Amino acid sequence: MLVPPETQRIPGPEPPARARSSASIRAMTNPNPTAPERYNAKDAEPRWQEAWAQAKIFETPNDDGRPKYYVLEMFPYPSGRIHMGHVRNYAMGDVVARYRRARGFNVLHPMGWDAFGLPAENAAMERKVNPRDWTYANIAAMRGQLQAMGLSLDWSREIATCDPAYYKHQQRMFLDFLEKGLVTRRTAKVNWDPVDHTVLANEQVIDGRGWRSGALVESRELTQWFFRITDFAEDLLGALDGLERWPEKVRLMQKNWIGKSEGLEVRFALSRAVHEQAEVKVYTTRPDTLFGAKFLAIAADHPLAAALAAGNPALQGFIEECRRIGTAQEAIDTAEKLGFDTGLTVRHPLDPAWELPVYVANFVLMEYGTGAVFGCPAHDQRDLDFANKYGLGNTPVVCPEDQDPASFVITDTAYDGDGRMINSRFLDGMSAHEAFEAVANRLEGEVLTGKPVAARKVQFRLRDWGVSRQRYWGCPIPIIHCESCGPVPVPVADLPVKLPEEVSFDQPGNPLERDHAWRTVPCPQCGAAARRETDTMDTFVDSSWYFARFTAPWLTDAPTDRKAVDHWLAVDQYIGGIEHAILHLLYARFFTRAMRETGWSGVAEPFAGLFTQGMVVHETYKDASGAWVPPAEIRFESAGGERKAFHVKTAAPIAIGAIEKMSKSKKNVVDPDDIIASYGADTARWFMLSDSPPERDVIWTEEGVQGAARFVQRVWRLVNAAAQAAGDGAADLALRKAAHRALAGIEEDVERLRFNRCVAQVYTLANALDEALRGGTASGPAAQEAAGILVQLIAPMMPHLAEESWQALGRPGLVAQAPWPQVEPTLLVEDEITLPVQINGKKRADVTVPRDADVKAVEAATLALESVQKVLEGRAPRKVIVVPGRIVNLVV
Repeated sequence: MLVPPETQRIPGPEPPARARSSASIRAMTNPNPTAPERYNAKDAEPRWQEAWAQAKIFETPNDDGRPKYYVLEMFPYPSGRIHMGHVRNYAMGDVVARYRRARGFNVLHPMGWDAFGLPAENAAMERKVNPRDWTYANIAAMRGQLQAMGLSLDWSREIATCDPAYYKHQQRMFLDFLEKGLVTRRTAKVNWDPVDHTVLANEQVIDGRGWRSGALVESRELTQWFFRITDFAEDLLGALDGLERWPEKVRLMQKNWIGKSEGLEVRFALSRAVHEQAEVKVYTTRPDTLFGAKFLAIAADHPLAAALAAGNPALQGFIEECRRIGTAQEAIDTAEKLGFDTGLTVRHPLDPAWELPVYVANFVLMEYGTGAVFGCPAHDQRDLDFANKYGLGNTPVVCPEDQDPASFVITDTAYDGDGRMINSRFLDGMSAHEAFEAVANRLEGEVLTGKPVAARKVQFRLRDWGVSRQRYWGCPIPIIHCESCGPVPVPVADLPVKLPEEVSFDQPGNPLERDHAWRTVPCPQCGAAARRETDTMDTFVDSSWYFARFTAPWLTDAPTDRKAVDHWLAVDQYIGGIEHAILHLLYARFFTRAMRETGWSGVAEPFAGLFTQGMVVHETYKDASGAWVPPAEIRFESAGGERKAFHVKTAAPIAIGAIEKMSKSKKNVVDPDDIIASYGADTARWFMLSDSPPERDVIWTEEGVQGAARFVQRVWRLVNAAAQAAGDGAADLALRKAAHRALAGIEEDVERLRFNRCVAQVYTLANALDEALRGGTASGPAAQEAAGILVQLIAPMMPHLAEESWQALGRPGLVAQAPWPQVEPTLLVEDEITLPVQINGKKRADVTVPRDADVKAVEAATLALESVQKVLEGRAPRKVIVVPGRIVNLVV
């Protein structure tokens, strides 16, 4: 277990010990032949969790000869409490892990904590505590909650990213990346949160405001450390096609984020030079629309804008206003399109007599392309909004095939589809692709100041990953700044660079900047007084390699054991939310490649299979004042078919609102601890797996949970009844067929992560067993075989109930260690088939006949049906048409 470092300094968990023998397990579980009438989850669940822990059956050796299977759920941030989304996520992963283990795989299923980040600093300020103490207390609380779920996790490999034993190796890899040229330091535009006093990634800017503080974000220039992810842009893009077990929507999101485009870099000549700048370069993917150009726009940070602003206070003020938007694309796209007319013009590259006005515009970023665009309002919505605001007009140059060019006009909506070129001189009548080639060929042959006017160029939307963050609770960047030597890497022998334990948040900003004792150190090269880097790493770095560390977390002298990491990676099944579809997954893919470049692994892709589960949602409730009310404080009544809600204590009516994602702000959360205390972990797991397809949202309802709880008791009764069955055996074959059909079906469904269909298979088998037992038609051996298969089918989903039921059936050892039952193929063959019966084209009945029945036998069985005889009313049909294996048609 992880504990706060001041309590116990652990270098890392030891390599896992071997599991105990079957004999010791049998002695420990102490089967009780007298089963109680009701299954008691409060008694059974802790008892079986202790049995698993003592047997160490989920601790995974690296040197096991069985085939490997690595299943991993995205590790949680230790906020202090798990939520129902965690229950769903980890229950899904646990089904896969337990199933694969039963199928003979050596399964790695670890757990850790994504423990650095700004929330801990905010908590420290609010609660007057150390972020470290707050984080480790939360880890302890959440570990206990996860253990109460009965997850088959290898806790011996537990890690926390805030542990120096973890981030020491992250610092080592930073230095290796630096030496390999994969880390750079430069001045760049960043989103600055003036309240949290830190850089924000574009995705952390929402509607122009910081995602946590809500403050208006500013654009600033800061010297930052960057990972050169763009070096791998082509590889990251091309390799997506090989990730066949990833959702297509995630692959598409990553492709769009990387954003490969093929276009032209075109040089526009200025009508007059400005501080020796005689041209503006524009990168465009649509040179075919050049004859629709109405203006040229440059970014507020473009060198030309800076040169013009030097003597123009009004332009300087506009530039400052642009910087307040930040650098997030979403904020820029949604902001009103504003521009400043510089008075300059550029010559059109296809017609030197045609001049276009030059604007500084708030929707153009220096970081994308060349920091300049030509505006074609008819075929780009941003350009159209801008042109309409400033009265620049538009000229359509691409006409849809179904439109008349003579009457095709653009007003408020740009046309960005395909068509034929119009109003474009020598391009008229061409397709957009043909026009692209024609313009490219012509401009490549034109010369401006001794160089071609245009050159073909491939660009990527992807930008290098800025990893500098101005906060305390993060991994220190292992660099020392010396006046003489510049940035100097911390020697590997001096790692980890630990955070100072005593820290004060009584002032805004990064407390590391104010900690002179920590910050001031001698230069490793010249010995002169120097200072540590006070920026810490983006927490996305912490989660970009944890899956590799899990393969050998006990190592103290290296980030990975090359043999172990190459054996276990890629992760066979990774499970997590769609909200991490872009950055986390993209950064992890980059990091794995960078680790390969520096020798820490031999693999390129971290995750072979990816599954993104839906959210857990719940009704929302408000009282008369509009305040949100939690579900635990509400009771329901039904009157006249209408469902009404009332406050438990005051009896005041409560308004039932929309079904939304569970959130603390709207108080529509259900505490997993309450559910486990009331119903047991298996009930919560079963409901989460059964209610809807796992990729969709699941609606939490009290009725659904109660239904799951009833099924738990039903399974318990069936198992105990099967253990004592002694029927006449008339239903044995049908029961065995039902058991093996369910077994075969659930195997396919688990492989495809269709957990709700797994649940349906279990219900079907339970119904068959129930019917055979109630009718007294199942013999003891058949009933116990079916019950044993039923128990093994539920074991990945309801493991505690399965263990208790396994014991009730008198089976040896733990079901968690039992091999998966074998399907008997002969029992999957259907001896009979059911055909629909139509009379005069309308379906009237179904007829069940032997699979090998001939046409005359099918006809006779059909005519013998009571429903058919009722329609015929004693008459003979005019015609009977039997389509073997498909349908029977009667004409009367």
